[in-house]
Amino acid sequence: MQDLINDIADTMANAERRGKVADYIPELSYVDPKQFGISLATVDGKVYSAGCATTPFSIQSISKVFTLTIALGQMGDSLWSKVGREPSGDPFNSIVQLEHESGKPRNPFINAGAIAVVDAIMMGHEPKETLGEILNFVRYVADDDRICFDHAVAASEMAHRDRNASLAHFMKAFGRLDHDVDKVLGTYFHQCAIAMSCEQLAHAGLFLASDGINKPSGIRVVAPQRARRINSLMMMCGHYDASGEFAFRVGLPGKSGVGGGILAISPSHGSIAVWSPGLDSYGNSLLGTQALEMFVQRTGWSVFGHY
Repeated sequence: MQDLINDIADTMANAERRGKVADYIPELSYVDPKQFGISLATVDGKVYSAGCATTPFSIQSISKVFTLTIALGQMGDSLWSKVGREPSGDPFNSIVQLEHESGKPRNPFINAGAIAVVDAIMMGHEPKETLGEILNFVRYVADDDRICFDHAVAASEMAHRDRNASLAHFMKAFGRLDHDVDKVLGTYFHQCAIAMSCEQLAHAGLFLASDGINKPSGIRVVAPQRARRINSLMMMCGHYDASGEFAFRVGLPGKSGVGGGILAISPSHGSIAVWSPGLDSYGNSLLGTQALEMFVQRTGWSVFGHY
């Protein structure tokens, strides 16, 4: 398996087309687009890594997997009164569907949906308390207390918040948010600015590969049914309006972020994290997607079997 991971990293290192680094968050535009990392954490406790697998990066929307898990733990199925479970078919920061659907976001992984989830888990608390809960949970599932917020990225997002602020105010106008918009957005931007390496991220996602249990530690994070439902949402909605394309090419539940990371889950096998800052036109890592496609073609670990 290490040979395969090395081969993927070597192939991606020599790729000519690397995508475009996100620049609408200025702090992300400074990241070197030549970097690539990959890490596989298996359910039997092994870790295989190559490339820049220990380099921290801004996980951005991948964090939505963890806040969704927290929200479901707090609220259970009542969360679905605040956010839907359907693919959007629109860009991650689109406002179009919110108007047609009375301010209720389509799913937890588009920006509006993630903002609604943050509002739900605040539950009357101040942002500092909520952020502490989010960070502690991520550290817990990753088993790594070194994970922290990249405050420069969070500040950059807050300074260029107009699009997300429009989404939040629109939802607030429909009575979909309970807390002050700026407090919700500040929490949301810090959540997205969590910095993790591929190795940390692969370990953090491992509970979703083994029916809710982090197998190496034996810790149950969520019930089996909840793990499967989170995976199903990742499959349907984890790559915005390119989720169908990712399912077609890779065939794994996955969640991308505009920092260039992708977390993919192969149930009963393991958790794979890839990172390459250059994005495709949908906001997903160009080389990260290619690497995962190469991985499933060689392993047959797609949920649909060998391609």
